[in-house]
Amino acid sequence: MSRVGKQLLHIPPKTEVSVDGEIVVKGPMGELRRPAHPRVRITIEEGRVVVSPVNMHDRLSRALWGTYASHIKNMLRGVHEPYEKKLEIEGIGYRASVSGTTLELLVGFSHPVRMEIPEGLEVTVEKNVISVKGIDKELVGQFAANVRAVRKPEPYKGKGIRYQGEYIIRKQGKRAA
Repeated sequence: MSRVGKQLLHIPPKTEVSVDGEIVVKGPMGELRRPAHPRVRITIEEGRVVVSPVNMHDRLSRALWGTYASHIKNMLRGVHEPYEKKLEIEGIGYRASVSGTTLELLVGFSHPVRMEIPEGLEVTVEKNVISVKGIDKELVGQFAANVRAVRKPEPYKGKGIRYQGEYIIRKQGKRAA
């Protein structure tokens, strides 16, 4: 039995949820959509969303039960308060800037790395901190992970792009004899 799937998902005020082939959640911050899977039954009863597997003996149905409950929970929270990820840039000469819908990173390569900012995300840069905000948790996390992957923090000097508060295990390096 899914512990996450059994939890009650209360619909907050000023929020509309509809299920018809896809899950649509509308709230004050915007609207989110996700296709519904045929092996998961999603119903709306008395101001809450109920997620259950179609067949309790099917392994995929049970696996998707908790997954879809989490997705709906994230959608309900996202339309009320945006998700945010912060990335720090560390290294001499490393910097970032936003121009229009493009994030430009100067992180030690011979050329600047340009990344298109997906629709629905708000990206800002202050000093050496990149802030990614949006109502879709999956989109915010994926874009932040793509930015970090451009130059992961290296273990000797710690240069690169890291999540704010991320701890990097440092290596000792060469010693003089």
